[in-house]
Amino acid sequence: MFTVKFVGGAKKSFSTEHLKIDKSDITIQELINLLPELKPESAPKLDTDNVLIAINGADSSAMDGKLTKIKDNDVVSIIPIIHGGASKKFTFEFSKKQIQAMEIKGQKSIDVKFIDSLREKYPKLLFQAVSSNYILNSYHFKKIISLSIESEKNNILLSNKIETDILMRFALTTQISDAIKNVGIKPKSNFILIAIGNKKTLDSLYRDLFPISVNLFSKNNDGYLKKHFKITKKHIDSIYSKNPLSDILVEKAAVLF
Repeated sequence: MFTVKFVGGAKKSFSTEHLKIDKSDITIQELINLLPELKPESAPKLDTDNVLIAINGADSSAMDGKLTKIKDNDVVSIIPIIHGGASKKFTFEFSKKQIQAMEIKGQKSIDVKFIDSLREKYPKLLFQAVSSNYILNSYHFKKIISLSIESEKNNILLSNKIETDILMRFALTTQISDAIKNVGIKPKSNFILIAIGNKKTLDSLYRDLFPISVNLFSKNNDGYLKKHFKITKKHIDSIYSKNPLSDILVEKAAVLF
């Protein structure tokens, strides 16, 4: 027997903070598969793709991930990464690549050297930083990153590195210097940190930077982007889409050469 401890929003899905499970030597993945059967039908669904799972206080991703075995008397904590209706990170997989975004609070001491230090600490990850003003929402983010990954696959990157291609497509320019000047990291300004790599290392990065992160995509920057890229109401109204502004930005990014 072991105990599952639900933290934060996870308690809403089970109407309790602790749940005793009369099993042992099952994996975390088997527990994840079991949880929907234990949840009250009327309770909200638990998003198991956006949780941290710890065993006796130790993050399972630092063990064997979802293959980690749960023993008798273990305490398994399930911690959602969703806070106050907004997430501290956004992750998705595209073309077998794991991509993660975090919004970092701007500080005087954080500049381009901050990214260099992350590259040294996490050599297996690819990094880019984009001013929060230039990423509209998760839909826009996902579309642009997917576009850059596809461009890399088809050998049509705007630059010789996918990290630079990402920056240029958010900036809607083929000039690297303009992209850096407009959408690159600046002291005292929030930015979205983009990392590409394996999930275990991305989870370590998330834990490392959590204290200086803020909720993602919480700022409404529609007006700023329309003005900066000269997108008119007429143009917006001509697009039949649930996300017209995002689709216009992605379309402009796609035709850069």
